[in-house]
Amino acid sequence: MTNALLAIIYLAFISLGLPDGLLGAAWPAMHVSLGAAVSTAGIISVVICLGTIVSSLLTDRLVRRLGTGGLTAVSVALTAVALFGFSSAAAFWQLALWAIPYGLGAGGVDAALNAYVATHYAARHMNWLHCSWGIGAAAGPMVMSWQMASEAGWPGGYRLVGILQVVLVVVLIVSLPLWGDRTSVAQNKQQGERRPSAPSRRGLVSRPGVRQAMAGFLCYCALESSCGLWSSTLLVLGHGIPAQTAALLASLFYAGITVGRFISGVLTLRLDGRQLLRLGETVIGIGVVMLLLAPNEALLGMGLALLGLGCAPIYPQMIQLTPERFGDDGAQPLMGLQMASAYVGSMTIPPLVGLVVERVSPLLLPLVVAGLLALMTACLTSCDRSVEKARKKTDLSS
Repeated sequence: MTNALLAIIYLAFISLGLPDGLLGAAWPAMHVSLGAAVSTAGIISVVICLGTIVSSLLTDRLVRRLGTGGLTAVSVALTAVALFGFSSAAAFWQLALWAIPYGLGAGGVDAALNAYVATHYAARHMNWLHCSWGIGAAAGPMVMSWQMASEAGWPGGYRLVGILQVVLVVVLIVSLPLWGDRTSVAQNKQQGERRPSAPSRRGLVSRPGVRQAMAGFLCYCALESSCGLWSSTLLVLGHGIPAQTAALLASLFYAGITVGRFISGVLTLRLDGRQLLRLGETVIGIGVVMLLLAPNEALLGMGLALLGLGCAPIYPQMIQLTPERFGDDGAQPLMGLQMASAYVGSMTIPPLVGLVVERVSPLLLPLVVAGLLALMTACLTSCDRSVEKARKKTDLSS
């Protein structure tokens, strides 16, 4: 039963990743057919992120009411509806409208499943969980490229991924009895019991290192989202590569994340979470240098793949380190706060990067990534120092 549930969780994260690369891969063609400016993809990103922030902050309450399985099923259903809406959009404002349920659905799945795996499974499963997301994120641009080469065009890409989401909803509904927390919720309702109250958000944020960790999540997701959204545009407008080829090359970023997270799951047997973070930061730096210096398509693709490899261990390790850094008692509500911070980064930075790409030069994208990398590294280093200092102070006082 445990293995079956774990397989379903992996499938859910593949489903979560599938739509994430679609907009970036399709946008060079979408903005032309919709009559929208290049930079307006950032507006869609903002709307999606607003939805994910709202659902992330509500996740703890919704999990208590619906259970993780129930919330995941509802969230994936919202995402499916949104994708069918995207496929039928004939104007930019319609995309912005359908981005609302997409964001609400994505945030619920992300925060709920991350907290569930962090508290129920070993560290390697967290990496492989996000490897599953990478499989979906890498497959999404490939699906879109395939559909763009056919008569279906970019709407066909969204329709096909929407159908896959509907299939997953059916699987999740069938699997509801496997989710132990849903059973506990039902028992508590029947017996009139109250679950212990979680720590307040104010109390959680005041813990040493929490603010720095939240800032680290913001910087990482700003970096990853900017790469995912604007890589194709960098290749098309900055290097003159055809849109269909650029979509395939952009998928190497997500392929790097996928492969890297599988490798990271194995490396957890040898390295601790902080060592994996430092390794990932180093590889991102190498990828940035390659993008700045690459003279041809092959090396540009290699640079994007290295960016993905470097990103691979960072997000899952930050999540897995949450109970270790801040304690198990606030894992679920703190996960929601961290996810909300992550989505603030995804919401605010990519639109600004879009303005730079459109009004200055798409070739500045690697420099923006380098700046976000430096800031993220500083935040996570400060977080660990604050946590360690607080622990030493507690040990001395005891």
